[in-house]
Amino acid sequence: MTAPASRPSVSRRCSHVLIRVHDLPGAVDSFRAAGFQVAYATAPEHKALHAHVWFPEGPVMELLTTPPGARWMRLPVDLRFGRGAGERMVRWARQDEGFCDLALLVEHSELAAATGELAEDGVPCGRAVPWTRRRPDGGTARFAFSYPRGGRLPFLVTPYDPPQHPAGVRHPNGAQAITRVVLGVRPADLPAVRRLADDAPELLLEEAPVTGVRAVHLAGLTDPLDPALLHGAVLLPADATPVPPTTHSKGSSTS
Repeated sequence: MTAPASRPSVSRRCSHVLIRVHDLPGAVDSFRAAGFQVAYATAPEHKALHAHVWFPEGPVMELLTTPPGARWMRLPVDLRFGRGAGERMVRWARQDEGFCDLALLVEHSELAAATGELAEDGVPCGRAVPWTRRRPDGGTARFAFSYPRGGRLPFLVTPYDPPQHPAGVRHPNGAQAITRVVLGVRPADLPAVRRLADDAPELLLEEAPVTGVRAVHLAGLTDPLDPALLHGAVLLPADATPVPPTTHSKGSSTS
């Protein structure tokens, strides 16, 4: 399924890959031991549910855990964030550690219109939800998001305001940027994923029984990473052979 010819295509980029962890402080320690700089997303740090692995530009990785009782919060989350959001949070809460979601970047001024256009094209989304986080440095980060009703489809998020990418980040393991996000896609989800992702340049789509991130490729890694430190995430050097795929018959890119 593609956008109607009369509708201009909105360029997409990957915003961040979400990695579900059971114990956020423990996961932060592990990723730091693997050679990443990791920054808690919210204050106070001991209550934080999110932490980021930043790069100077481009997509980032977000470690997240879920609040107690999240697996039973489907209805309240749907009421707060729109139909489909509850299914997504329940899945995050119940799954094992590892990749749990993918966020696609859309400009704040375009988010509401994008969700309307997606609904017209058969990809209904929840309403655009404005959100605020208090950072550990005392500053405030604002953004907005919208979750498709399909609980495994990538979701939309706006850039952080103010921008959060630290220009001076240096990872001891040499990682410089995410060059590729390998997204497994169930054939039935392919039209919706293509409509959501548009031409996101970092995204590689591969046929899979369940829709979800399969691997992330990183430029600049000096040595292979210890899988025991990655909490289920598959992080590979940019020149590594991708996880063996069965590519979609219409091509393995989002174009």
